Amino acid sequence: MFVGHYAAAIAAKAIEPRGPLWVYALAAQLVDVGWGALIITGVERVSVDPDLPGSALVLEHMPYTHSLPAAAAWSVLGALAARLVLRLPWAAAVMVGAVVFSHWLLDFLVHRPDLALWFGGPKVGLGLWNYPVPEQAVEIGLIAMAGAAWAWSRGRQGLGPVAAPAFIGFLVALQITAMLLPGDGNPVGIGVSAIAAFLVVTLAAVFADRPALRSSH
Repeated sequence: MFVGHYAAAIAAKAIEPRGPLWVYALAAQLVDVGWGALIITGVERVSVDPDLPGSALVLEHMPYTHSLPAAAAWSVLGALAARLVLRLPWAAAVMVGAVVFSHWLLDFLVHRPDLALWFGGPKVGLGLWNYPVPEQAVEIGLIAMAGAAWAWSRGRQGLGPVAAPAFIGFLVALQITAMLLPGDGNPVGIGVSAIAAFLVVTLAAVFADRPALRSSH
């Protein structure tokens, strides 16, 4: 799961528009931002198996980011940061926390069994990665549905119609690019590339959320 995670961010923006899209976008990948940092430092471990269908990542050890208790902790931290640091309304802050936690739920759909239910506990994952075409269809489908909801929400606010399809198109292009680029087996490279991609999407969300182009109707 890559851009599919952003469906939660876009849906959150449609439901609670007082939260900035860039905050929701960062929240959707906050767990993986932490994972990238811990991969770089060697605290968590990943390797690459090019013979695997779909994602070639072998996620060997990631209890501090992708275990169920860790995901819950990241969610609480995300909500508190949104409220106390960014001064968002409580409803938007809670939505940020929900978006953070959605990362684990969506990963559960696609990951092979590598998500620990508790520290040192059994690992779960439905393994949709093993079926690349349906997995990609799920990701793009989630983005499309969330994008439609966001476009409708923007229309109700009198905002222009361009931002939603443009941002969705950017995400789809990013997904295709990620599929075509050769994988890097170096854990540091994987971590750096992941964080860079998330920051690029966060920056794109800043521009997509600008209210300047209001509808003339």
